[in-house]
Amino acid sequence: MTEQSSRRVSSLADLPSLYAAITASPEFQRAFGDPIPLSIVEPGEAPGEHDMPEPLAAQAECGAVIATIFDLFAGTRLEPIAAEIAWGFVNSFHFVAGKLERREDSLADEIRDLAHRPDMSEVYSSELEEKQLLCQSAAEQREAVECMRDYAAEMYRAQSGWPWSPAKGSRASKASTATQVAVQDFLRGRDLERRERHTPKGPIVVASGHAEWHDWQPVWARLDTIHERIPHMMLVTTAQRKGFDAIVAAWAANNGVPLVAYTLSGSGRAAPFARNRKLVDLKPVEAVLGEGSGIQANLYQALRKAGVPIHAFRKADQAPVANVPRVTVTRRRHAA
Repeated sequence: MTEQSSRRVSSLADLPSLYAAITASPEFQRAFGDPIPLSIVEPGEAPGEHDMPEPLAAQAECGAVIATIFDLFAGTRLEPIAAEIAWGFVNSFHFVAGKLERREDSLADEIRDLAHRPDMSEVYSSELEEKQLLCQSAAEQREAVECMRDYAAEMYRAQSGWPWSPAKGSRASKASTATQVAVQDFLRGRDLERRERHTPKGPIVVASGHAEWHDWQPVWARLDTIHERIPHMMLVTTAQRKGFDAIVAAWAANNGVPLVAYTLSGSGRAAPFARNRKLVDLKPVEAVLGEGSGIQANLYQALRKAGVPIHAFRKADQAPVANVPRVTVTRRRHAA
């Protein structure tokens, strides 16, 4: 046996003790470490005791998928497209999570329909329990996939320097059985959890600028000062995936600040101006704006008329592209 192979065998023998000393992040512990007692893996199957992947293994392999792409392409002619390939891997998790959420919503609607026409028969109670378990199983799968998506997105951010972004209760009657009461509680809890996930809270800071913006350092510095004064702030951008909005999104990801990408609703020339009015209607406490087109000027005027303090940046004041360093990220700890 060569010295190199001997070292490899030795390191493999150390793996159990190494893994024992490592703890998966709280997010992976929640998503993978405490599965529901019974689950239904596929609709139509009988309930069973199915294992979940080990939390640490799920976290390690999920991160390795993204890191491997960047490592493989580094220093080669494929390096410029590494981020595009890795983006697709993250998006695959997002796509599957979306399918599971739609399945979960459909099942919740079916449960509500059953709960609104009570039947004391055993067949009814059995169907209701099965639908609830199906919905809980879909929710468990969704949470696991979302956890992997979020960690893969964090790895993407750490490797590329930019955040990942996707392509685009009822009242029980007195006649309710114990099963129906549990169903009502289940639906109510699910609604509350969903509202919390999709409606982050905090003082709103609007940020928007030109798609060709490159000088990120002054923007980050200004956002840092705002964050010091408003630690629970929430950012709202105009959803451009490059330039000023992307710089703001990278800062938000780097600092753990919730961000809402306010996309256009509708098409036509009036759509951007309608979005500007809706941004003002959010009653932001401050705004960070980069000089841009007439649409950007309209947003500036609307916010100023509403009395919102504005931190404005001029395109002409940017440092030359050659003097702007690459965005760096501070990786937040996931392991305990």
